[in-house]
Amino acid sequence: MNQQKLRESVLASYCASPLETEELLAYNQNVFDRSCLKLPVKFPLPPEMYVSTWEEYATQAKVVGAFDVLKERLAQLQFPILEGISHTEAYRLATRQGISVDGMSEATGLILKQPEKLQLLIHQSLAGAIPVLLTNNREDFVSLIQALTMRNEPKSVPNSMGACAIAGFNNWDRIRSYRRQWEQNSDNCSEASWTEEFQRIVPRKELYQDRFIILSDGPYSDVPAEDIGIKEGEWQRLSLTIRLEHECTHYFTCRLFDSMRNNLLDEVIADYRGIVAAIGYYRADWFLRFVGLESYPNYREGGRLQNYRGQPQLSEVAFKILQALVKAAAENLESFDAKYAKELRTINAQPLMLMALTYLTLEELASQEANSLLLTTIDQLRTIAVSN
Repeated sequence: MNQQKLRESVLASYCASPLETEELLAYNQNVFDRSCLKLPVKFPLPPEMYVSTWEEYATQAKVVGAFDVLKERLAQLQFPILEGISHTEAYRLATRQGISVDGMSEATGLILKQPEKLQLLIHQSLAGAIPVLLTNNREDFVSLIQALTMRNEPKSVPNSMGACAIAGFNNWDRIRSYRRQWEQNSDNCSEASWTEEFQRIVPRKELYQDRFIILSDGPYSDVPAEDIGIKEGEWQRLSLTIRLEHECTHYFTCRLFDSMRNNLLDEVIADYRGIVAAIGYYRADWFLRFVGLESYPNYREGGRLQNYRGQPQLSEVAFKILQALVKAAAENLESFDAKYAKELRTINAQPLMLMALTYLTLEELASQEANSLLLTTIDQLRTIAVSN
C-alpha cells in the first residue's frame, strides 16, 4: 500500500468523512524537503557562519552581562514593548534598514525585570552549535519573545509556551561588521558603492541572518511538578532539558530539511527528542499531558495542542480526529522506543531516529505499521549518516 492509500485508510478507521479526510491530509502533509540533505551527513553538524559572532557576544557577556551586550547590537532590544510601535518610522528604519537609534525618541529601550539574570549560552546540539538566551523570569521571557518575534508589539504569549526557536533573524550588527571589513578592502567607499555592494549580499543570507533559541526555566508546557509526580526542583531541571532539546530538534529539521513549522508532527518529533534526552526513554503519558490529552478523549483547555490547529483552523471534527492520531502516534512511539532502546541510544542512532520520523506522516505514526515503517526508514538512512 502506498503512503497516500495508507493515510486515507487510517483516517477512514477514525470515521473521517471525505471533507475531514481532505482537511487532515492537507494538515498532515509531510513538507520536509529531503532535497536539501547533502550526503553523507556527519553529526554533529558544523556550526553555521553566524555562530562565531554570537560566540563573541557570549565572551563579552561574561564581563558585562548578556542583556547589556545584546541591547547594543540587536535593534529590537532598543525599543519598548508598545502597541503600534512597529508602525513608527523610527522602528522601521532601525529594524529594516539598520539605521542607528541615536536621536530616536521612540528608542527608550526594552525593559526587563531582571536583566542581570539573562544568560547567553552556546549550546552544542546534533544540528551544530546554536546560541541560547535563557531567563528564569517569566515576564522577561514574554518581553523577549514580543521584542524579537512580534516586532515589539504587546501580543499575547500562551502560558504553555516556554521556548521559541528563531530563524531568519536579520542581524544588522553583522551587516555593519561586514561593511567595516568591506571598506578596509575597497578603493571606493562611497554611499553609492556600498548600496551596490549591499544589494549584492542580500541573496547571501548566511552573511546576515541568524538563528537562536529563547528559553524560560519554568515547568515544561506549564505542567506543574505534582502532575508529573516528581519534586519541583527535579521537574524544573528536567523541564529545561526537554525544552532545550525540543527547540534544538526544530533547528535540526530546519538545517537538514528546511522546515520548522507550528505543526503537530514537528511537535511529536521535538518532544520525543526532549523527553528521551531528559530521562533516557520516551513516555507517551508525559507527551499527552504536555499537549492536553492526558484524559483522552477529553481535551484540557490550555494544553499545547490548540496552538497547532493550523491555518485555516481544522474543523471541530477534524481536530478531534487529530487528537486520536496524536494519542495513537505517541503510544506507538513509546512501544518502538522501549523495544529498540539499546540500539536507539547509540550516538549514531540518535540523529537517525529523528531523521526517520521526518520521513513519515502523523497518520503513518498512528498506524499499525508504524514500527515496521520506522525500522525500514532507519535502515535506509544508516548508509547516509555518521557521527564524528
